[in-house]
Amino acid sequence: MINLSDYESGAKYHGNYGDTLDALQERLARILVAHAVHKKRSIVVVEGWDAAGKGGTIKRLTAEWDPRSYSVWPIGAPTEEEKARHFLWRFWRRLPASGEIAVFDRSWYGRVLVERVEGFASEAQWRRAYDEINEFECQQVEDGTTMVKLFFHVTQDVQDERLQARLAHPWKRWKVSPEDFRNRARRADYLKAVGDMFAQTNTRWAPWHVIDGNNKKAARIAALNVVADALEKAVPMKPPTPSAEIEELARRAFGKDG
Repeated sequence: MINLSDYESGAKYHGNYGDTLDALQERLARILVAHAVHKKRSIVVVEGWDAAGKGGTIKRLTAEWDPRSYSVWPIGAPTEEEKARHFLWRFWRRLPASGEIAVFDRSWYGRVLVERVEGFASEAQWRRAYDEINEFECQQVEDGTTMVKLFFHVTQDVQDERLQARLAHPWKRWKVSPEDFRNRARRADYLKAVGDMFAQTNTRWAPWHVIDGNNKKAARIAALNVVADALEKAVPMKPPTPSAEIEELARRAFGKDG
C-alpha cells in the first residue's frame, strides 16, 4: 500500500547538491547513449500535484541528453481529434522508437485523475480505464520497453507557498492557471482518486515511485536516482567499441589506430 503521508517530511538533501546533480546527469547521459547504441526503449511517466516540482526535475533529468534520442511530451487537454478516439490513442502515437527515451509530463493517468474528478469522463469510463492502463503498460514492458512511473507529492501548505511565489514573480506568473485553483479546491477528491490510482495500477511490471516534493533539491536527487537505477538495469552499460569500418577510416585519416 502507498500512503502519501509517508512522503511529507520535506527533509533537506544532506550532501553537496551541485556535485551530486552533476554526477547523476553524467550517469544519465551515459544511459541515454546506451539506449541509442543498444536500441533500447524506455518511458518515464511524471505525475503529481501542481507546483510539486515535476517540470524542474524533467529539466534536470534531460539537461545532458542528446535531443536526437529523447522526447518530452507535455500532456494537456485532448484535442477534438483525440476526443473522437479511445483515450490511449494519443499516447500510442508518442511512444518511443528503438534507441529512444520518452518522458511524459502528465500522461494517460489523466483519465483516472483530472477526467474523473472534473467529470470529463463518465464513471464507467474511468473505472474501465484501470484495466486498460494496466494492459497498455504491460504490453509496453512485454515488448521490451522499460517503464518508470514517478508521482511528486507535496502538502497543501507547500503547494500554496509555491503558487503564491509564482504569482509574485513577474516571469513565473504564466505558470499559474485557473486549473491550479480549481484543482486546489478539490484536493480531497483528488486524494481519493490518487489513492485509487495507486491501489489499481501499482503493478509488478510498472510500479509507482512516490517522491517527497516538499524539498525541491532532495526531490530532484531522489527522482533522478530512481530513473537512473531503473534504466541502468534495462540496458548494457559497457561503453560501445568502434566498428571495424570506423577503425579503418581513422587509420587512413590519421595514420594510426583511432
